[in-house]
Amino acid sequence: MFTGIVEHTGTVLAVRATPTGRRLRIDLGPLRPAAVHGASIAVDGVCLTVAEAGSTWAEFDVILETLSRTTLGDLKVNDPVNLERALAADGRLDGHFVQGHVDTTATLAQVTRTPAEVRLGFRLDDPDLAVYVAPKGSIAVSGVSLTVVDVEDAAFSVALIPTTLAKTTLNTRNVGDKVNIETDMLAKIVVNYLRMVRRQDTTVCGHITFDKL
Repeated sequence: MFTGIVEHTGTVLAVRATPTGRRLRIDLGPLRPAAVHGASIAVDGVCLTVAEAGSTWAEFDVILETLSRTTLGDLKVNDPVNLERALAADGRLDGHFVQGHVDTTATLAQVTRTPAEVRLGFRLDDPDLAVYVAPKGSIAVSGVSLTVVDVEDAAFSVALIPTTLAKTTLNTRNVGDKVNIETDMLAKIVVNYLRMVRRQDTTVCGHITFDKL
């Protein structure tokens, strides 16, 4: 479990093919002491397991399924990535609950800059997931916990404050770039529950009421 509060932007040092996918070597900087063998690190919002570690770096195995569903398959040497350690049981939840399980990718469609903020507009590559994105709700974009500004069909926007721009890779994104998207876990639970109830016979489960919700 993560929070979407990026702790460090690392750098991809090496990418090599393996029988099961790829292995990434990433410079973790100050996060390296926590990267013991088997530890979980969110890399651009994808929960990966430390397979090997060196003085300042760690290596992660990425299977074909993950490569096909996220942006990790596009990473090259010297690319920056957002990094976050797993949330400790007694840690502070400054963002929102992020599992590190990417639902889909999105394409950056628009960038609007003002003196107060930078607003990014994205289009979901899987439009069916728009049901989980709500105005003023939470969303993780490449591992960054953000608040949705507005939603229209499969498009949504987020506003970035200077701190987010300075401490994450989102300030390097250009129109056309892909990002990893994890929708809000609570939204998925509620929507999936309502779908299940709708499929069932109302004589068995009853009509939806505020008490039942």
